[in-house]
Amino acid sequence: MQYIIFYVGFIITAYAVIANDVIQTLGTFLASNKKKHWALLWLFAGSILTITLFYGWYSHNGDVSYGRLDKIPLPNELQWWYLLAPISLLVITRFGIPVSTTFMILSVFSTSQIIEKMILKSVLGYALAFIISLLIYLAISKIFESNVALRLMKIKKQKKYWLLAQWFSTGFLWSQWLIQDFANIYVFLPRRLQLYELLLSLGIILIITIYIFKSRGGKIQQIVNQKSNIENIRSATIIDLCYGILLYILGNISPIPMSTTWAFIGILAGREIAISYLLQREKLKHTYKIIFKDLAKVNIGLIVSILVAFAIQLLKT
Repeated sequence: MQYIIFYVGFIITAYAVIANDVIQTLGTFLASNKKKHWALLWLFAGSILTITLFYGWYSHNGDVSYGRLDKIPLPNELQWWYLLAPISLLVITRFGIPVSTTFMILSVFSTSQIIEKMILKSVLGYALAFIISLLIYLAISKIFESNVALRLMKIKKQKKYWLLAQWFSTGFLWSQWLIQDFANIYVFLPRRLQLYELLLSLGIILIITIYIFKSRGGKIQQIVNQKSNIENIRSATIIDLCYGILLYILGNISPIPMSTTWAFIGILAGREIAISYLLQREKLKHTYKIIFKDLAKVNIGLIVSILVAFAIQLLKT
């Protein structure tokens, strides 16, 4: 029964986490490369995923979470109610709500002290992402986001240059997100994996990503698609680079897991306000509504995760 819960929990969690969170890192990439075949995009992302997973496993003595699960041990005995968290996440994902998978999944395995630290780090991530994105786009929006700038992007040489830059920034961001979220994906498995466990889990994750890429992101992709000029390859590049650097910095501050969803929403919020203020001021009120709506959605994950964690604690007694 334990092994069933281990692997069923891992499969459900892997799908739900990837389906809900992958758009944070690859959403702009998919939007700006929608004319390219999904298999080419998947091959690029799958290669980086494989390298990042094997490097973490090798460099951390079998721990693919890069040390982020050190303070969140696997319980000696897993009961069926631990599956409530990934199942809840799976249901919410099917409705296209971008919740925080970190809170949803890890909170049921964590102590109150760890949960508090995860919340504080995630709030810090949102604030930093919002401020950095706002300042950057206040400085560059007129250069990159105006109608004149968008028309200039039709020049073929500029497209090729920015295409290379975007694939580089996406690869960097994707690796940093994986380092953060492998903790969420692998929380149901032993903290030190044998080689066969690593290969089996990698195969499952790659199959899941095939589905995500073939469906072009699914419902969560709508959160990205509704943002201004998101198909502009320069916007995608700048967003991905800012997000990747932020995750790298926060990841090196401490190994405590954080909500990458909050950081992503913060970056999009700062960008949208800057663009609306400088170029589309008549849409500023509408922009505020979208931002508050996105923030409300990610807070659903926090509320539901706390309720699920509380329910599991009651079932334990």
